[in-house]
Amino acid sequence: MSTLLVVNNPARWRLELPGVEVVAAKTYLTDRAFSRLRGTKVYNLCRHYTYQSLGYYVSLLAEARGHRPMPDVNTVMNLRGLSMPRTESQELDEELQRALHPLKSDAFKLSVYFGRNMAARYKRLALRLFNAFPAPFLRAEFVRRGDRWNMTQVRLISYSEIPESHRDFAQQSAAEYLRHPHRRRRGKAERRYELAILHDANEPHQPSSERTVKRFADVAWDLGINCEVIGKADYGRLAEFDALWIRETTAVNHHTYRFARRAASLGLAVIDDPQSILHCTNKVYLAELLARAGLRAPKTVIAHAENVDEVLAEIGLPCVLKRPDGAFSLGVKKASSEAELRAVLEEMLQDSELVIAQEFMPTEYDWRIGMLDGEPLFACRYHMAAKHWQIAKHTGSRTRYGSVDTLPLEEVPPRVLKAAQRAADLIGEGLYGVDIKEVRGLAHVIEVNDNPNVDVGCEDVALGDELWRTLARSFLRRIEALERGPRP
Repeated sequence: MSTLLVVNNPARWRLELPGVEVVAAKTYLTDRAFSRLRGTKVYNLCRHYTYQSLGYYVSLLAEARGHRPMPDVNTVMNLRGLSMPRTESQELDEELQRALHPLKSDAFKLSVYFGRNMAARYKRLALRLFNAFPAPFLRAEFVRRGDRWNMTQVRLISYSEIPESHRDFAQQSAAEYLRHPHRRRRGKAERRYELAILHDANEPHQPSSERTVKRFADVAWDLGINCEVIGKADYGRLAEFDALWIRETTAVNHHTYRFARRAASLGLAVIDDPQSILHCTNKVYLAELLARAGLRAPKTVIAHAENVDEVLAEIGLPCVLKRPDGAFSLGVKKASSEAELRAVLEEMLQDSELVIAQEFMPTEYDWRIGMLDGEPLFACRYHMAAKHWQIAKHTGSRTRYGSVDTLPLEEVPPRVLKAAQRAADLIGEGLYGVDIKEVRGLAHVIEVNDNPNVDVGCEDVALGDELWRTLARSFLRRIEALERGPRP
């Protein structure tokens, strides 16, 4: 992937960054040779980014050409109104209050150079700003009102606005950001792609273990893909990569969804893509989708504060109640009496206007069919935890799981594979885990998971490394398709 640094006047550019081509903004916009480049990172360091200025058009046309601009147009527009997701805004505000609390003055300015500030005490604040507004050079202004600090402005600055005393640090920050010496490389003629794996080793219920991530990375390397594990603090680095694989538990009001959306907007190959997260993490949506498609599923009622009697009449007791966004068997409860049903519903409806109520289908195990690119990838039978009605039993901070059998696809009943394929097709062509119960010879779709467990020694038992190669080849196809661009 080539790297361009676009400035107004290259003759005035003073930073020396090896491996980076410095290009005049007008040249980038008008020379057709640049429009033919593929897989190009564009660092836009123009003096102005106002609507229809040179800086604005550099980012706009970079996106149209399938390049990776920093800042992108979305960031430029967000800076005008200091717009950012609510969760991100809360995190930034918390860090802002912590970092600036010791100051005696009532006004403060902070310069951010590729996510860094010269003072170590503002390291976290600088990184928060960079993640909220990914851009090479930023300057933020803050004022204290009463006991609280408020951010009044964040703007993009050009190289000419960097104080002389800051320029060595700015060059060092830029060079370190662009260099990435930790990445392994082979011969110059060999093309390699960069895949980011979003993973938190401290997450209690990881969809993939550290060992699994390492195994996938080793297999992907042999196919021409270099993998790097990233975390929540690396949001501002997404433009460096060709693809993103999210290996944290996903949710819409969560950084995983923000990562997916930004990666997709940058033109990265993404699993899980934002639409899949949006649709799979809400069980109300899935229930409606499966019903409309005519797929067999447990009898379901979308419950709310006024239809408890309907739940009792339609579903009966015992029944299963599910929070719309629950995961890993969390947020799922069984009600065996009317009093219990009303109590659980009252508790769940405090967080959501709607709750899923389903008939209770006791089975020895649930099928989990892994689907990728519209085709079955693996098949497991997840057995219920001992003396429990779910595959996982949560007791305080401890979780006990039932045993898992992984079977070759040819040993799976065709009706189960067909139901899984039909359900996954309703969502897309990503990586999904379709949960199915077999009752009296019929396959009932429970749900479609956008972020299925895939672990060494479990889901890969039948295929071995071929599972990881299949997944890596899928990323490779997606990256190459995005590089080619849409067909004329």
